[in-house]
Amino acid sequence: MNESKITLRNVEMRFGDVVALDSTDLEVVEGQTTVLIGPSGCGKSTILRLIIGLLTPTSGVIEFEGKPVSQDNILALRRRMGYVIQDGGLFPHLTAAQNVTLMAKHLQTVQEEELQEKLDDLCELTRFPKDGLTRYAVELSGGQRQRVSLMRALTLDPDVLLLDEPLGALDPMVRASLQTELKEIFNRLGKTVILVTHDMAEAGYIGDSIVLMRAGRIAQQGTLDDLRERPADEFVSEFITAQRSLVQL
Repeated sequence: MNESKITLRNVEMRFGDVVALDSTDLEVVEGQTTVLIGPSGCGKSTILRLIIGLLTPTSGVIEFEGKPVSQDNILALRRRMGYVIQDGGLFPHLTAAQNVTLMAKHLQTVQEEELQEKLDDLCELTRFPKDGLTRYAVELSGGQRQRVSLMRALTLDPDVLLLDEPLGALDPMVRASLQTELKEIFNRLGKTVILVTHDMAEAGYIGDSIVLMRAGRIAQQGTLDDLRERPADEFVSEFITAQRSLVQL
C-alpha cells in the first residue's frame, strides 16, 4: 500500500478577513495523481502554493514524507518538486532550451553533456520537436509552451509534480491531445502528481483521486464514480451535473 507523500493537517490560510483555505485535512498518496477541482476561488491553487512554500499557512501543519515543512527545509524540498502554471511561466527572453535548463544550470547539479542528454530525453518524453529548442516562447504554440514548462519541471527529476491548470488556456483539440500525453507521462514516471483543473472530465481521465472543493473546504474526495454515484451533498451533485461533458464518459 502506498504511503502519504504530502499531508495537510488542519491547514488554514487567511488573507486578512478572507479565508482562502479553512481547516483542511488532505493526504496525497505517493505515486498517484491527485486532482483538485472546484469553482474559482475555492482554494485549489492556494494548496499548491502552500505545498511549495510560496505561502505560509496561517495555522496547521504541512508534512512532506511525514516531516513538517518549515522555513528551514523548504528550499531543499522545492528542489524535489516541479511546478507548472497555466500559461507555462516561460521567460520570454530565453529560448525553449534555456528555459528548460535554467534551474539545473543555476544549481550546477548537472554536467553540460548530461544536460544535453536529458534535453533529448525530455523532448522524446513530451513529444516536443528538437528543432523547437532554439525558439523563444512567442514563437511556440500554446501546446508547445506547456510542453517546455513540463520539461523544465522534470529537469531535476523531482519526486512531486504540481500543475496549476496546465491545460486551461488551450483549445479543445490540443487540450485533449495533451491530456492523453500527460496521463501517459504520469503513468510512465510514477511520480506523485497534484493537478488543478476546472474540468471534471479531465479530472476523471487523469486522476487517481479527485478532491472536489468548495469555499476553502473539501466537499468530497474519491474517484469520479464515487462523486457521480455517491455524492456527499447537493453541491457535489450540482457540480457533476453542470459538467455536461461527463455524459460522454
